[in-house]
Amino acid sequence: MLEKEKIHFEKTVIIGIVTQNQSEEKLTEYLDELEFLTFTAGGEVIKRFFQKMERPNPKTFLGTGKMDEINHYVKEHQIATVIFDDELSPSQQKNITKILDCKVLDRTNLILDIFAQRAETSYARTQVELAQCQYLLPRLSGMWTHLERQKGGIGMRGPGETEIETDRRIVRDRIALLKDKIKVIDKQMSVQRSNRGAMVRVALVGYTNVGKSTLMNVISKSEVFVENKLFATLDTTVRKVVIKNLPFLLSDTVGFIRKLPTQLVDSFKSTLDEVREADLLLHVVDISHPDFEDHIASVNQTLVDIKSNEKPTIMVFNKIDAYQNLTIDEDDLITEKTKRHFTLEEWKQTWMSDVGEKNALFISATHKENLETFRERVYEAVRQIHITRFPYNKFSILITRTLLKTKMKIQRTVEH
Repeated sequence: MLEKEKIHFEKTVIIGIVTQNQSEEKLTEYLDELEFLTFTAGGEVIKRFFQKMERPNPKTFLGTGKMDEINHYVKEHQIATVIFDDELSPSQQKNITKILDCKVLDRTNLILDIFAQRAETSYARTQVELAQCQYLLPRLSGMWTHLERQKGGIGMRGPGETEIETDRRIVRDRIALLKDKIKVIDKQMSVQRSNRGAMVRVALVGYTNVGKSTLMNVISKSEVFVENKLFATLDTTVRKVVIKNLPFLLSDTVGFIRKLPTQLVDSFKSTLDEVREADLLLHVVDISHPDFEDHIASVNQTLVDIKSNEKPTIMVFNKIDAYQNLTIDEDDLITEKTKRHFTLEEWKQTWMSDVGEKNALFISATHKENLETFRERVYEAVRQIHITRFPYNKFSILITRTLLKTKMKIQRTVEH
């Protein structure tokens, strides 16, 4: 038997800063997420670096001493890639690459790379390529740093500058072409949405990797791709679902994330249109994640950005099977009880009680816990929207009855 091919991960280090606006605890949360993003992209985080600063260094993001420390570590351990948690300016990225002499990425670049890996359809690939081109354009000058190493190369500077300008023009032309292509596809998708008729539309929204696709599979009995990695689903999937003979359309949308690159929000406009045009939002939350409240805030902010925050919403707290209640011994007088030690019942007594009994559900999509309650709640919400859209018209019913009576009278007259 042939041995299974081993997966080789790129050796990486990740870097962040502690500022007045970002505490060390908050940075740890961000770096945890950045490490998961790195793993999703195919990298292995060997070490983390951080520095306390009032503001990032405009030239190298970090201070000189910390850059020297990282440079020594990169050389000693043969690190292939260095990833920063914050977006780097083109000049910062260029300067850091010169110092470290290895691949330097920021959070935005990493997310774009994951999207490029995950894009399956032509539309998703077009959207990702547009975002990558918009990100790449101001950074093209850094790609020609090899020309600076040439000494006395007659004519090297001129052709170099010309080559950069040529590349910029090519990228600009490509951006214009991709935008035109997306406009055409947007029109096609808009027609598709209009052809769905007057059926109620329900959209699953939420942070990435909270179980939206798993829930979609369970409810619609479909086979949407599911994986325990960030951004497993990029393409919007729409399925017809029927609960108690009431049909509606359920769509699974791309997951949101903190510090979502603006390029992606712009290029994935049509994907987000599924959320904009939905009649009801199911905001799925991974309650087992220690930072789920921050995730909710990030999703809500994105909904504000796309002007969809006023839509009827049901909060669906998923993964209750994975929620670990960290109990504290009653005799333990040292450890302070925090939100991380709350039981589900205690959580329900917090701000969740303000959400309303009808707008908060606690389920496990994987283990199918409380799904009947979920179906009942969604059915009632969809039914209310359906009744509003197609009101009970007594006048039309009266006319129908009158016509039927008249028809019956005519039939009797003919028979006699």
